[in-house]
Amino acid sequence: MRQALAAAKNYKPNLLARNLRTRKTGAIAVVIPLGHETEQHISDPFFTQMLGYLADCLSEREHDLLLSRVIPTDPDWLDTYINSGRVDGVIVIGQSDQSEVLDRVGRNYQPLMVWGANRASQAYCTVGSDNRVGGLIASVHLFERGCKSIAFFGDPLAPEIEQRLEGCRAGCVAAGIDQDVQVLPTHLTADSAYESICRFLDAGNLPDGIVAATDVIAMSALRALTERGIRVPDQVKVTGYDDLNFARHTSPPLTTVRQDIELSAHYLVDTLFKRIAGATTESIVLSPRLIVRDSTGRV
Repeated sequence: MRQALAAAKNYKPNLLARNLRTRKTGAIAVVIPLGHETEQHISDPFFTQMLGYLADCLSEREHDLLLSRVIPTDPDWLDTYINSGRVDGVIVIGQSDQSEVLDRVGRNYQPLMVWGANRASQAYCTVGSDNRVGGLIASVHLFERGCKSIAFFGDPLAPEIEQRLEGCRAGCVAAGIDQDVQVLPTHLTADSAYESICRFLDAGNLPDGIVAATDVIAMSALRALTERGIRVPDQVKVTGYDDLNFARHTSPPLTTVRQDIELSAHYLVDTLFKRIAGATTESIVLSPRLIVRDSTGRV
């Protein structure tokens, strides 16, 4: 009867009044801090893929996604979103160089989730892949394909990439390789990575295996190598990380470490809503998987 009367009168509920009564806003902040990568944008392929899945998951929960890209200039940048009264919780995509801020906020603010590396001492809840295992399986694969000298392309200032480098080095030890991994701390954007890799190659550096910290960096490496007539995978074998949608369409198709971004988005949202409800949750570490394509040679 009430529903029929409401329909007849064209009545629509006042969402603002409901939110004031329930103390819920119906929105979740998704924040991308770029303390060490100020050139990155939301159009980055990883961000767009992750954000699409997050938007779908939040929509199923009848929540809106409030998106912000932040260049941190003071330690209170995250407090701004928490204290705005506009959101029910916060998802941070990537720790960047902001681990201290996340630790401080995480000690006192329950509805916070972070996509990124899991560290034993952290005071906040994360979802992410096992980056050390990812770096390990990439480098071991290259050694199994006959590589003798490995270069790692990526800036270990970010915790995720630092762990991937640790795994890459562990792969060298497992393979009995004495020499250390050569590290090129390149940026994450395609253009900056390409320029850094070009300088690296033009300086006479030519490893026979490259572990790239992301698919975007790997794609830039493929371009730089091809332009110099260096054959992939015959002369240099290349692996990426993420298994983004474009990875199978590079030339040659990219061998990469897959982290399940869709499942990760589900866990981020599901765990956040548990925390909003007051539950105590543990961090989630997903197992990565090597996807072998032509950039390291087919067996």
